[in-house]
Amino acid sequence: MPAGSPLPSGSDDARERTAVIVEDDPDIRELLDAVLTQAGFATYTAAAGRAGVELVHRLDPLVTTLDVSLPDIDGFEVCRRIRAVSDTYVVMLTARTDEIDALMGLEAGADDYQTKPFRPRELRARIEAMLRRPRRAGAADGVASAVADSLVADSLVADSLVADGLVVDVPGRVVHVDGAEVPLTRSEFDLLAALAGAPGRVLAKDALVRVLWGETYDVGTPVTEADRRSVEVHLANLRRKLGDDPGAPRWIRTVRGVGYRFDHRP
Repeated sequence: MPAGSPLPSGSDDARERTAVIVEDDPDIRELLDAVLTQAGFATYTAAAGRAGVELVHRLDPLVTTLDVSLPDIDGFEVCRRIRAVSDTYVVMLTARTDEIDALMGLEAGADDYQTKPFRPRELRARIEAMLRRPRRAGAADGVASAVADSLVADSLVADSLVADGLVVDVPGRVVHVDGAEVPLTRSEFDLLAALAGAPGRVLAKDALVRVLWGETYDVGTPVTEADRRSVEVHLANLRRKLGDDPGAPRWIRTVRGVGYRFDHRP
């Protein structure tokens, strides 16, 4: 659906199945349009970064695919501008395979990162997995379900997780440290909820990767080093926002060669 098409109307469900495609290559743009249309989305496209930001601002789509190399401003800057106005799920796409690009994309606020050429079925599976995670504060506690299903199926995750001045309100997706609210990205919150929901237990990086993918993502798909590195980047950003020094951790402890453990001190 072209950028100038009328906005979706009617129910909230119709609005929630809207996708914006920001891609300057017409062939890839057409492929993405086909993949998302088949997945039930009303699609809107932009061939440049500023036009993509404007579309996201106007539509507040559920999903946005974003090329890194755009003719006006690069995808990292586009992602930062999008994050200022929308919590749309952002999947960054690029032909470049440098790890630094993936890290920059995640730090800019992307939810996932795919290299070109991408496999349409895998891209769709990743997007569908993201849709099972709450989009807005106050949404249903999908994170709690994800943690319970994939990590601690034999125990319940409390509505609020409290430890040494840290309060994680799972249903409200709000975090406070020593009484002050700490804004987190969707991925940072999901990782914190998973760790805090299993205090004292070491969670492997592979398990945390699957938390980001969604609880029913195709478990046959192998976890790559890039996926594990993305968890490391998200955890580094999370610690920085919480004020949790990795050298003298207050909550999140690195277990070298394995993963991370949440130390619970009421």
